[in-house]
Amino acid sequence: MTRLLLAIAAWSGTGKTTLLQQIIPRLKAAGVHPGLIKHTHHQMEIDTPGKDSDLLRKAGADQVIVASTQRWALMCKTPQSDELNLHYLVSRMDPASLDIVLVEGFKHEPVPKIILWRAGMKDDVLPLLDEHVVSVASDFRVDVAQSWLDLNQPDMIVSFITAWLEKQGKE
Repeated sequence: MTRLLLAIAAWSGTGKTTLLQQIIPRLKAAGVHPGLIKHTHHQMEIDTPGKDSDLLRKAGADQVIVASTQRWALMCKTPQSDELNLHYLVSRMDPASLDIVLVEGFKHEPVPKIILWRAGMKDDVLPLLDEHVVSVASDFRVDVAQSWLDLNQPDMIVSFITAWLEKQGKE
């Protein structure tokens, strides 16, 4: 399998997570195996406070894997890193089990992306439009050089993504 990337990018509050919650199950139903990398600007903890793995990580381990028969997670300290390296993060994923890696955020990365745009947004869509944008999904018809998708029609967006994936496989 490949590591095709497709970012879902937009200004904060546009509905990236909501859209991904709608399209991921539809992609799975269409036989597509997606992975996901979500960018966050917030402090985050994914371990359970007070559990052994949390205590051992806090004891100083720079990398900790918590594993069970259902799932595993790798936690890495990144205090020296100002910028996230998207391609490094993707390289941590298992390409044999994925058809595509969806990326929430990372709007300035040079990867294919669908830009989300809603009526009434205070920020302009133009700064988000670069040569990597494959489509714009919005809740109103916008006049852009890229294809337009109806943000309120997740089936339309899934059809676009599956067709885009098929096209990538032929190139």
